[in-house]
Amino acid sequence: MKALFDSVSFDCSTKVTKAYSTSFSTAVKMLGPSIRQDIYNIYGFVRFADEIVDSFHDFNKEELLLKFERDLKEALFDKISLNPILNSFQHTVNKYEIDYELIEAFMKSMKQDLIQNEYETREDYEAYIYGSADVVGLMCLQVFVNGDKKKYEELKAGAMRLGSAFQKVNFLRDLKDDFEKLNRSYFPNTDLNYLNEHSKKEIIEDIENDFEVAFESIKKLPIEARFGVYTAYRYYKRLLKKLKNTPSTEIKNTRIRVPDYQKIELLARCYVKYRLNLL
Repeated sequence: MKALFDSVSFDCSTKVTKAYSTSFSTAVKMLGPSIRQDIYNIYGFVRFADEIVDSFHDFNKEELLLKFERDLKEALFDKISLNPILNSFQHTVNKYEIDYELIEAFMKSMKQDLIQNEYETREDYEAYIYGSADVVGLMCLQVFVNGDKKKYEELKAGAMRLGSAFQKVNFLRDLKDDFEKLNRSYFPNTDLNYLNEHSKKEIIEDIENDFEVAFESIKKLPIEARFGVYTAYRYYKRLLKKLKNTPSTEIKNTRIRVPDYQKIELLARCYVKYRLNLL
């Protein structure tokens, strides 16, 4: 009977991923079948926590997040939860022995979103990104390497830089909503009321450096993970290119997207490179 409940839980995590991020869910489909569900399980967990702090404005978000954290701890210890998202996540955490310190760091950054709207120093900014994005990359990496600690240590830095790059691209893409709806400003020493081309250029160069380091690790990923991660990498690189070519004034006033036809073209190109062993 528990197997049936687990199956329903996994379906919930998959549905959450597909509902909240069509681009990421497409990349997950490119992962090997043996690890695909576990990445859905991780995404479902981080998405629910993120939704609490970003979307539930008519409720006591602090209480909801603390309850979510208490339920999380019980799920990890009991190896079951009646919350299907937490049940899925605990399954993956226990299966791959994902370090609790990574989960704790993630929850710390989520709590930070409830109390801090600006990150004035580079140190605070990087600490937030570590907890909100880098550790998610490391959780996924522990799934990708399936317990190979040597491989994990070899690819750890690249996984963190890829997580950072994805998060920073999201910050730049969501600049308008974060600033106007959530009153948040993540980029240090940047007045978003007067975002100019110089500030945008500095932000993009920082992201490009992250991508450059991350790519070297992507090429060394196990075969089950390489195509899916490379697909996500190329999508975010394409999004960054659009942001780079968009005037700073427009970035502040609209949400930049990659059209569906370009996503299909990108996926086809990624597949060809993968099949020809050009990664």
